[in-house]
Amino acid sequence: MSPAAPPAPNPLAPFLSGGGVVVLDGGLATELEKAGFDLDHPLWSARLLDAAPEAIAKVHRSYLEAGADCITTASYQATFAGFAREGRSRAEAEGLLRRSVALALEVRDRFWVDERHRVGRLRPLVAASIGPYGAYLANGAEYTGDYDLDEAGLREFHRERLARLAASGADLLACETVPSASEARALGALLAESPGPPAWLSFSCRDGERLRDGTPLAECVRLLDPLPRVLAIGVNCTAPAHVESLLRTAVLSTRKPLVAYPNSGESYDAARKAWSGIAETERWGELGRLWRDAGARLVGGCCRTGPDEVRSLRAALS
Repeated sequence: MSPAAPPAPNPLAPFLSGGGVVVLDGGLATELEKAGFDLDHPLWSARLLDAAPEAIAKVHRSYLEAGADCITTASYQATFAGFAREGRSRAEAEGLLRRSVALALEVRDRFWVDERHRVGRLRPLVAASIGPYGAYLANGAEYTGDYDLDEAGLREFHRERLARLAASGADLLACETVPSASEARALGALLAESPGPPAWLSFSCRDGERLRDGTPLAECVRLLDPLPRVLAIGVNCTAPAHVESLLRTAVLSTRKPLVAYPNSGESYDAARKAWSGIAETERWGELGRLWRDAGARLVGGCCRTGPDEVRSLRAALS
Protein backbone atom coordinates (compact mmCIF):
# COMPACT_ATOMS: atom_id res chain seq x y z
CA MET A 1 0.00 0.00 0.00
CA SER A 2 1.02 3.63 -0.47
CA PRO A 3 2.29 5.71 2.47
CA ALA A 4 -0.58 6.57 4.79
CA ALA A 5 -2.29 9.95 4.42
CA PRO A 6 -2.41 12.12 7.56
CA PRO A 7 -5.23 11.08 9.87
CA ALA A 8 -8.36 13.24 9.92
CA PRO A 9 -10.15 14.20 13.16
CA ASN A 10 -12.02 11.29 14.71
CA PRO A 11 -15.79 12.00 14.68
CA LEU A 12 -16.46 8.84 16.68
CA ALA A 13 -14.39 9.89 19.69
CA PRO A 14 -17.12 11.84 21.56
CA PHE A 15 -19.52 8.92 21.21
CA LEU A 16 -17.03 6.27 22.33
CA SER A 17 -15.64 8.22 25.25
CA GLY A 18 -16.20 6.39 28.50
CA GLY A 19 -17.10 3.11 26.81
CA GLY A 20 -20.02 4.46 24.80
CA VAL A 21 -21.56 2.89 21.69
CA VAL A 22 -22.54 4.44 18.35
CA VAL A 23 -26.02 3.28 17.32
CA LEU A 24 -26.13 3.03 13.52
CA ASP A 25 -29.26 3.10 11.38
CA GLY A 26 -30.93 0.15 9.64
CA GLY A 27 -31.75 -0.77 6.06
CA LEU A 28 -32.51 2.16 3.76
CA ALA A 29 -33.87 0.12 0.86
CA THR A 30 -35.93 -1.97 3.29
CA GLU A 31 -37.87 1.11 4.41
CA LEU A 32 -38.21 2.47 0.87
CA GLU A 33 -39.71 -0.83 -0.28
CA LYS A 34 -42.10 -0.77 2.68
CA ALA A 35 -43.18 2.69 1.48
CA GLY A 36 -44.15 1.16 -1.87
CA PHE A 37 -41.14 1.88 -4.07
CA ASP A 38 -40.01 -0.76 -6.55
CA LEU A 39 -36.22 -1.03 -6.21
CA ASP A 40 -35.79 -3.94 -8.64
CA HIS A 41 -33.30 -1.87 -10.63
CA PRO A 42 -29.49 -1.92 -11.10
CA LEU A 43 -29.23 1.37 -9.17
CA TRP A 44 -31.38 0.05 -6.29
CA SER A 45 -32.14 2.83 -3.77
CA ALA A 46 -29.84 5.25 -5.65
CA ARG A 47 -32.51 5.42 -8.37
CA LEU A 48 -34.61 7.49 -5.99
CA LEU A 49 -31.92 10.17 -5.62
CA ASP A 50 -33.42 11.60 -8.78
CA ALA A 51 -36.92 10.13 -8.78
CA ALA A 52 -37.96 10.62 -5.14
CA PRO A 53 -35.32 12.26 -2.94
CA GLU A 54 -37.99 13.24 -0.42
CA ALA A 55 -38.63 9.54 0.25
CA ILE A 56 -34.96 8.99 1.11
CA ALA A 57 -35.04 12.04 3.38
CA LYS A 58 -38.08 10.65 5.19
CA VAL A 59 -36.29 7.38 5.93
CA HIS A 60 -33.21 9.22 7.21
CA ARG A 61 -35.46 11.21 9.55
CA SER A 62 -37.19 8.09 10.82
CA TYR A 63 -33.87 6.60 11.89
CA LEU A 64 -32.82 9.76 13.72
CA GLU A 65 -36.15 9.79 15.53
CA ALA A 66 -35.61 6.14 16.46
CA GLY A 67 -32.34 7.07 18.17
CA ALA A 68 -29.62 6.51 15.55
CA ASP A 69 -26.32 8.28 16.17
CA CYS A 70 -25.32 7.90 12.52
CA ILE A 71 -27.29 7.77 9.26
CA THR A 72 -25.85 6.35 6.05
CA THR A 73 -26.36 7.91 2.63
CA ALA A 74 -28.17 6.43 -0.38
CA SER A 75 -24.93 6.02 -2.32
CA TYR A 76 -24.32 2.29 -1.72
CA GLN A 77 -25.17 1.39 -5.31
CA ALA A 78 -24.42 4.83 -6.80
CA THR A 79 -21.36 4.60 -9.04
CA PHE A 80 -20.08 6.43 -12.10
CA ALA A 81 -20.20 3.19 -14.08
CA GLY A 82 -23.71 2.41 -12.86
CA PHE A 83 -25.08 5.82 -13.79
CA ALA A 84 -23.33 5.65 -17.19
CA ARG A 85 -25.02 2.30 -17.81
CA GLU A 86 -28.34 4.11 -17.31
CA GLY A 87 -27.41 6.84 -19.78
CA ARG A 88 -26.35 9.49 -17.25
CA SER A 89 -23.45 11.82 -17.97
CA ARG A 90 -20.45 12.06 -15.67
CA ALA A 91 -21.62 15.47 -14.48
CA GLU A 92 -25.07 14.06 -13.67
CA ALA A 93 -23.51 11.15 -11.80
CA GLU A 94 -21.34 13.45 -9.75
CA GLY A 95 -24.35 15.62 -8.93
CA LEU A 96 -26.34 12.62 -7.71
CA LEU A 97 -23.46 11.45 -5.53
CA ARG A 98 -23.30 14.90 -3.96
CA ARG A 99 -27.08 14.86 -3.53
CA SER A 100 -26.93 11.62 -1.56
CA VAL A 101 -24.79 13.30 1.08
CA ALA A 102 -26.54 16.68 0.92
CA LEU A 103 -29.89 14.99 1.63
CA ALA A 104 -28.60 13.26 4.73
CA LEU A 105 -26.79 16.37 5.99
CA GLU A 106 -29.91 18.49 5.54
CA VAL A 107 -32.09 15.98 7.40
CA ARG A 108 -29.55 15.73 10.22
CA ASP A 109 -29.22 19.51 10.53
CA ARG A 110 -33.00 20.08 10.53
CA PHE A 111 -33.40 17.38 13.16
CA TRP A 112 -30.72 18.95 15.33
CA VAL A 113 -32.25 22.44 15.22
CA ASP A 114 -35.04 21.20 17.50
CA GLU A 115 -33.66 21.51 21.02
CA ARG A 116 -35.81 18.59 22.17
CA HIS A 117 -33.63 16.27 20.12
CA ARG A 118 -30.46 17.42 21.87
CA VAL A 119 -31.41 16.11 25.28
CA GLY A 120 -29.10 13.31 26.31
CA ARG A 121 -27.45 12.83 22.93
CA LEU A 122 -24.67 14.12 20.69
CA ARG A 123 -25.21 15.57 17.22
CA PRO A 124 -25.67 12.58 14.89
CA LEU A 125 -23.14 11.78 12.17
CA VAL A 126 -23.56 11.24 8.43
CA ALA A 127 -21.62 8.39 6.81
CA ALA A 128 -21.24 8.33 3.02
CA SER A 129 -21.90 4.75 1.87
CA ILE A 130 -19.42 3.11 -0.51
CA GLY A 131 -20.80 -0.23 -1.56
CA PRO A 132 -18.66 -3.01 -3.09
CA TYR A 133 -18.09 -3.67 -6.77
CA GLY A 134 -20.64 -6.46 -6.46
CA ALA A 135 -23.35 -3.86 -5.82
CA TYR A 136 -22.64 -2.32 -9.23
CA LEU A 137 -22.82 -5.76 -10.85
CA ALA A 138 -26.30 -6.13 -9.29
CA ASN A 139 -26.06 -9.92 -9.48
CA GLY A 140 -25.53 -10.79 -5.83
CA ALA A 141 -21.72 -10.84 -6.13
CA GLU A 142 -21.37 -8.98 -2.82
CA TYR A 143 -22.53 -12.28 -1.28
CA THR A 144 -19.91 -14.34 -3.12
CA GLY A 145 -16.91 -12.14 -3.97
CA ASP A 146 -17.00 -13.64 -7.47
CA TYR A 147 -15.61 -10.69 -9.45
CA ASP A 148 -14.26 -10.11 -12.94
CA LEU A 149 -11.77 -7.45 -11.76
CA ASP A 150 -8.42 -7.92 -10.06
CA GLU A 151 -7.15 -5.71 -7.25
CA ALA A 152 -5.82 -3.03 -9.60
CA GLY A 153 -9.15 -2.96 -11.44
CA LEU A 154 -11.02 -2.63 -8.15
CA ARG A 155 -8.85 0.33 -7.15
CA GLU A 156 -9.72 2.11 -10.37
CA PHE A 157 -13.41 1.27 -10.05
CA HIS A 158 -13.61 2.79 -6.57
CA ARG A 159 -11.11 5.65 -6.96
CA GLU A 160 -13.23 8.49 -8.34
CA ARG A 161 -16.39 7.76 -6.34
CA LEU A 162 -14.42 7.50 -3.12
CA ALA A 163 -12.71 10.83 -3.86
CA ARG A 164 -16.01 12.58 -4.64
CA LEU A 165 -17.75 11.27 -1.54
CA ALA A 166 -14.71 12.13 0.58
CA ALA A 167 -15.10 15.75 -0.55
CA SER A 168 -18.87 15.83 -0.03
CA GLY A 169 -19.02 17.05 3.55
CA ALA A 170 -19.90 13.70 5.14
CA ASP A 171 -18.48 13.10 8.60
CA LEU A 172 -17.00 9.76 7.61
CA LEU A 173 -17.11 7.07 4.91
CA ALA A 174 -18.74 3.66 5.24
CA CYS A 175 -16.97 1.13 3.00
CA GLU A 176 -19.41 -1.70 3.48
CA THR A 177 -20.45 -5.23 2.52
CA VAL A 178 -16.92 -6.03 1.27
CA PRO A 179 -16.86 -9.73 0.34
CA SER A 180 -13.22 -10.32 -0.60
CA ALA A 181 -9.65 -9.72 0.52
CA SER A 182 -8.73 -8.19 -2.85
CA GLU A 183 -11.43 -5.53 -2.49
CA ALA A 184 -10.32 -4.84 1.08
CA ARG A 185 -6.76 -4.29 -0.14
CA ALA A 186 -7.99 -2.02 -2.95
CA LEU A 187 -10.07 0.15 -0.60
CA GLY A 188 -7.34 0.20 2.02
CA ALA A 189 -4.84 1.42 -0.57
CA LEU A 190 -7.14 4.23 -1.70
CA LEU A 191 -7.79 5.33 1.88
CA ALA A 192 -4.07 5.26 2.63
CA GLU A 193 -3.00 7.35 -0.35
CA SER A 194 -5.56 10.15 -0.23
CA PRO A 195 -6.77 12.75 2.28
CA GLY A 196 -10.32 13.07 3.50
CA PRO A 197 -12.60 11.99 6.32
CA PRO A 198 -11.94 8.73 8.13
CA ALA A 199 -13.77 5.53 7.29
CA TRP A 200 -15.05 2.31 8.69
CA LEU A 201 -14.70 -0.85 6.62
CA SER A 202 -17.09 -3.75 7.15
CA PHE A 203 -17.16 -7.18 5.59
CA SER A 204 -19.85 -9.52 4.35
CA CYS A 205 -19.11 -12.94 5.84
CA ARG A 206 -20.35 -16.44 5.09
CA ASP A 207 -19.80 -18.00 8.52
CA GLY A 208 -18.33 -17.20 11.92
CA GLU A 209 -14.77 -16.96 10.63
CA ARG A 210 -14.48 -16.11 6.93
CA LEU A 211 -15.41 -13.54 4.33
CA ARG A 212 -17.63 -14.55 1.44
CA ASP A 213 -14.54 -15.38 -0.66
CA GLY A 214 -13.20 -17.68 2.06
CA THR A 215 -10.52 -15.36 3.46
CA PRO A 216 -10.30 -15.44 7.27
CA LEU A 217 -11.64 -12.20 8.71
CA ALA A 218 -8.64 -11.96 11.03
CA GLU A 219 -6.34 -11.69 8.00
CA CYS A 220 -8.23 -8.69 6.65
CA VAL A 221 -8.41 -7.04 10.08
CA ARG A 222 -4.63 -7.27 10.39
CA LEU A 223 -4.30 -5.76 6.90
CA LEU A 224 -6.38 -2.69 7.81
CA ASP A 225 -5.26 -2.22 11.41
CA PRO A 226 -2.18 -0.05 10.62
CA LEU A 227 -4.14 2.45 8.49
CA PRO A 228 -4.88 5.63 10.48
CA ARG A 229 -7.73 6.65 8.19
CA VAL A 230 -9.59 3.42 8.99
CA LEU A 231 -11.28 4.19 12.30
CA ALA A 232 -13.29 1.00 12.74
CA ILE A 233 -13.48 -2.50 11.25
CA GLY A 234 -16.21 -5.09 11.35
CA VAL A 235 -19.06 -6.90 9.63
CA ASN A 236 -22.39 -6.07 8.01
CA CYS A 237 -25.05 -7.79 5.92
CA THR A 238 -24.05 -11.03 7.62
CA ALA A 239 -26.34 -13.42 9.46
CA PRO A 240 -26.69 -12.43 13.15
CA ALA A 241 -25.80 -15.98 14.18
CA HIS A 242 -22.22 -15.46 12.95
CA VAL A 243 -21.58 -12.00 14.35
CA GLU A 244 -20.46 -12.75 17.91
CA SER A 245 -17.87 -15.26 16.69
CA LEU A 246 -16.59 -12.87 14.03
CA LEU A 247 -16.22 -10.04 16.54
CA ARG A 248 -14.36 -12.23 19.02
CA THR A 249 -11.99 -13.18 16.21
CA ALA A 250 -11.50 -9.57 15.06
CA VAL A 251 -10.84 -8.16 18.54
CA LEU A 252 -7.68 -10.28 18.75
CA SER A 253 -6.17 -8.51 15.72
CA THR A 254 -6.94 -4.82 16.30
CA ARG A 255 -7.47 -2.21 18.99
CA LYS A 256 -9.74 -0.21 16.69
CA PRO A 257 -13.47 -0.07 17.49
CA LEU A 258 -15.42 -2.91 15.91
CA VAL A 259 -18.55 -2.52 13.77
CA ALA A 260 -21.56 -4.84 13.64
CA TYR A 261 -24.72 -4.25 11.62
CA PRO A 262 -26.01 -7.59 10.37
CA ASN A 263 -29.00 -8.32 8.19
CA SER A 264 -32.16 -9.79 9.71
CA GLY A 265 -30.91 -13.37 9.47
CA GLU A 266 -32.83 -14.15 6.30
CA SER A 267 -30.97 -15.27 3.16
CA TYR A 268 -30.97 -13.43 -0.17
CA ASP A 269 -31.49 -15.37 -3.40
CA ALA A 270 -29.90 -13.27 -6.15
CA ALA A 271 -31.56 -15.26 -8.93
CA ARG A 272 -35.07 -14.77 -7.55
CA LYS A 273 -34.22 -11.40 -5.98
CA ALA A 274 -36.02 -12.46 -2.83
CA TRP A 275 -35.34 -13.04 0.85
CA SER A 276 -36.28 -16.23 2.66
CA GLY A 277 -35.81 -17.82 6.04
CA ILE A 278 -36.48 -16.70 9.61
CA ALA A 279 -35.71 -13.19 10.85
CA GLU A 280 -34.14 -12.60 14.26
CA THR A 281 -35.24 -8.99 14.53
CA GLU A 282 -37.40 -9.49 17.63
CA ARG A 283 -34.20 -10.11 19.62
CA TRP A 284 -32.28 -7.12 18.23
CA GLY A 285 -31.73 -5.34 21.53
CA GLU A 286 -30.60 -8.54 23.23
CA LEU A 287 -28.29 -9.34 20.30
CA GLY A 288 -26.92 -5.81 20.37
CA ARG A 289 -25.77 -6.33 23.96
CA LEU A 290 -24.05 -9.57 22.98
CA TRP A 291 -22.26 -7.83 20.11
CA ARG A 292 -21.21 -4.99 22.40
CA ASP A 293 -19.84 -7.47 24.92
CA ALA A 294 -17.92 -9.17 22.10
CA GLY A 295 -16.21 -5.88 21.21
CA ALA A 296 -18.56 -3.95 18.92
CA ARG A 297 -18.71 -0.19 19.46
CA LEU A 298 -20.74 0.69 16.34
CA VAL A 299 -23.95 -1.35 16.26
CA GLY A 300 -26.95 -1.23 13.94
CA GLY A 301 -28.78 -3.19 11.26
CA CYS A 302 -28.54 -3.85 7.55
CA CYS A 303 -31.02 -5.41 5.11
CA ARG A 304 -34.50 -6.22 6.47
CA THR A 305 -34.02 -4.18 9.65
CA GLY A 306 -35.67 -0.84 10.35
CA PRO A 307 -36.44 1.85 12.92
CA ASP A 308 -37.93 -0.67 15.37
CA GLU A 309 -34.60 -2.49 15.56
CA VAL A 310 -32.78 0.83 16.06
CA ARG A 311 -35.14 1.70 18.93
CA SER A 312 -34.42 -1.68 20.50
CA LEU A 313 -30.68 -1.04 20.27
CA ARG A 314 -31.02 2.46 21.68
CA ALA A 315 -32.94 1.14 24.66
CA ALA A 316 -30.63 -1.84 25.23
CA LEU A 317 -27.33 0.00 24.85
CA SER A 318 -28.02 3.37 26.44
